[in-house]
Amino acid sequence: MNPQFGNGVPLIFDDFGPREGAPVILIHGHPFNRTMWAPQTAALTAAGYRVITPDLRGYGESPVLPGRAILADLADDLAALLAGLGIEHLVVGGVSMGGQIAMEVRLRHPGLVRALVLSDTSPVPETPDGAKFRRETAERLIAEGMRPYAEEVIDKMLAAHNVTAMPETAARVSAMMCATDPEGAAAALRGRAERPDYRPVLAGAAEPCLVLVGADDVYTPVAEAEALHALLPHSVLTVIEGAGHLPGLERPEAFNKALLDFLAGL
Repeated sequence: MNPQFGNGVPLIFDDFGPREGAPVILIHGHPFNRTMWAPQTAALTAAGYRVITPDLRGYGESPVLPGRAILADLADDLAALLAGLGIEHLVVGGVSMGGQIAMEVRLRHPGLVRALVLSDTSPVPETPDGAKFRRETAERLIAEGMRPYAEEVIDKMLAAHNVTAMPETAARVSAMMCATDPEGAAAALRGRAERPDYRPVLAGAAEPCLVLVGADDVYTPVAEAEALHALLPHSVLTVIEGAGHLPGLERPEAFNKALLDFLAGL
């Protein structure tokens, strides 16, 4: 797909499905790219939805802007991308960091959001210790590259049992992480170190929301998803058994069923 300028940044994205289909944007997490949504894109387009999957700035094929990329910048990139496509109202979904960007879209561009899909993510602000860790990790990625980091976190990105039980999925996830430009990943980590509190805006959200979480997620455990579900006035919670932090890749059939059932009810 040719780049579309989002907020001055030429984002690379895929735009699949019928133009007249109800639009959905899916936002990848760190340190991945738009291809992580392939199972969802296939299921949604088969059901008649239009699906936009962008590479965020610094990730995939989109340009790298070294320095710092706060979540507001990433959300504004997407809002500008959607404006360029003539899309004014859609379902906004994301996993992990992508879920936080979806929350930022709801904060900054509420008119865009028809519904939210929040997978394995948290609305709470970054802690001082968490901010320090993200900044240190950013410097580590610059110094070491992505591979040592990818090897260290693979059994947290996926449920540990899936790393061995699903070698093709583990290899795909590792390859995505290793292919990410360290400067782009570092910029987003520095930005996430300044992550705000999304709980006030979500507590007042009138839109329906689907909260998804892998039963074995160690980064954002089920208890955090339950708290997010309790916070949102119009939400449903689905726990995906046998999955960790990336249930859309680990258990795509269960994830897609929950997503399609939710969308059918809008």
